[in-house]
Amino acid sequence: MNDHIEPPTAFSASPAPALRPVRAASLVAMVTLALAGAGWVARAVWHIRLAMAGEPASGPPDQGGGNHRTLTSLEDSYHLVGTASGFAALVCGIAFVVWLGRVRDNGGDLAGTRPRYSALWVYFGWIVPIINLWFPRGIVADAYRSSAPGERLPRSLNVWWGLWLIGAFGGVGITGGDSADKVIARAYTHVWQLLAFDAAVVGAAVAGIFVVRAVTAVQQRHLDGDALQYGGSPVS
Repeated sequence: MNDHIEPPTAFSASPAPALRPVRAASLVAMVTLALAGAGWVARAVWHIRLAMAGEPASGPPDQGGGNHRTLTSLEDSYHLVGTASGFAALVCGIAFVVWLGRVRDNGGDLAGTRPRYSALWVYFGWIVPIINLWFPRGIVADAYRSSAPGERLPRSLNVWWGLWLIGAFGGVGITGGDSADKVIARAYTHVWQLLAFDAAVVGAAVAGIFVVRAVTAVQQRHLDGDALQYGGSPVS
């Protein structure tokens, strides 16, 4: 006589956190990392060309006292290469920060706690002195640990960060304050120093691609799993 009574429904768990899509942002970040690395390869090629050509008899481009001589065609083309590689690095930085902000937020949602680093440090962590020596790496590591508790951090993380520090703060790297003319003068006298920093920047770009892939992969597992659980398609 109790046939009309409906059986109790199964207890439904609390809905999964609404994670932000990361696949598209990661693809853009990896492509721009590759472009930035290619830009620094081009710089290295021009550094070698300048060293092989040798300094003109008229001396370095910056003559001192605010005087600059007319550039040779090779020196002039180096300015173009430097501008192009600098633009590629800027675009790469923007794309990487966008991706980093997403994985940071997702990591906090997955862990159910506030991220260790404030959202402001996603942007200012790269430029505030002393802080910029470890905060960006910490944000990436925190996002990975929150997304894959108990898993070891990817080896590429430390490789990327070590090479980034060498390339960015080596005096002639991404954040170096020397003008293009002064870098040209160094190519004539200390090309191996320039090539060492170029190699560090290129290596950091390559390792950065692996970092982006690793962090994105662990979060994409959650995104794909949630989509399948609720009958949707994998989230990009």
